[in-house]
Amino acid sequence: MKTIPFTLNQIKKCPTPFHIYDEKAIRQYARKLIAAFSWTDFQEFFAVKACPNPYILKILKEEGFGADCSSMAELLLAEKVGLVGEKIMFTSNNTPKAEIQKALELKAIINLDDITHISLLDTVPEIICFRYNPGNQVIQGTNSIIGNPVEAKYGLTKEQLFEAYRIMKDKGVKRFGLHTMIASNSLNPEFFIHTAQMMWELVQEISLKVGITFEFVNLGGGIGIPYRPEDQPVDLSVISQGIKKSFNQSPLKIYLECGRAITGPYGYLVTTVRHVMKKHKDYVGVDASMADLMRPALYGAYHHITVMGKENLTKDQKYDVVGSLCENNDKFAINRQLPKIEIGDILVIHDTGAHGYAMGFNYNGTLRHAEWLLKEDGGVQLIRRAETVEDLFLEIIF
Repeated sequence: MKTIPFTLNQIKKCPTPFHIYDEKAIRQYARKLIAAFSWTDFQEFFAVKACPNPYILKILKEEGFGADCSSMAELLLAEKVGLVGEKIMFTSNNTPKAEIQKALELKAIINLDDITHISLLDTVPEIICFRYNPGNQVIQGTNSIIGNPVEAKYGLTKEQLFEAYRIMKDKGVKRFGLHTMIASNSLNPEFFIHTAQMMWELVQEISLKVGITFEFVNLGGGIGIPYRPEDQPVDLSVISQGIKKSFNQSPLKIYLECGRAITGPYGYLVTTVRHVMKKHKDYVGVDASMADLMRPALYGAYHHITVMGKENLTKDQKYDVVGSLCENNDKFAINRQLPKIEIGDILVIHDTGAHGYAMGFNYNGTLRHAEWLLKEDGGVQLIRRAETVEDLFLEIIF
């Protein structure tokens, strides 16, 4: 059963809709992740794209995390909260030269996504990393979001890796890393263990054939979260011990870039029921829309819904829970069993702490809504104001 860490009284000053994040739970998971890899020289680079809020990033910086960035805005956000140098992993992806240059200025770890991007380096970095795309060398059935690596736009082939590292060795680089990211939202620990073994073997092969020494391996992110009540969370100790079997005798540093697992389960979209409608189906219309959470529309993703104050009532009604956008896929749930819904009910949509607000947009002129932080002392703090209509018309002269 999914629970809510706040009460109606705690959020009474927060106009719906809004996202709210549980600071205590985020910190607890961060510490749990670090403890799981205490056997090695470990660094987590939080995937900023999952929840690009400076308050959240400051919290994770305090817990020892770095930042995984892939855009200029994410680099600037990391810089603003004091994450610079090798606390940033910058992974290119069809990246403009200006962004790579900014990463170089910040002395971030440059992780190139394509061999041609070497030409974008105006200066030779102290340390270089390349992203590996293993093609068919992965466990099947775990890539519904990223897709089959053979069809994915990310990363170098194995043959390209050898050439890329030779080029950078010849340019004078002496510090090297290797990266991969080939899953998203996987609940299968064996996937990550398999990935670690694959990367360990690849590091040994490249080291021997190119004549370089690797400093770290970044195993990416992709650790899934239990969106459905019946799902079980990934056991970090199983992943850690499985990875240890490959790397235990190696001085290699182990890096991860989890995002969803860090904040996803600890964020909630809170919305009020505007209408209850009977057409060919029964609909619950809320004041949020897929502009606040587009995962159900984009992926057909499941997000659990709790009706505050009705948690213990029988779920004997079937509804589509919908927003107000002019798109028929503007739905948070389809044929969802819920207790009887009335206008004014408060719905809490679970597991929106990653790829929720971050993927928001302004279709139909919809305004992105506020973000709040449920603090460890039980107080609630505004950490991003809601947009106003004026925000949509800045710089426009009539």
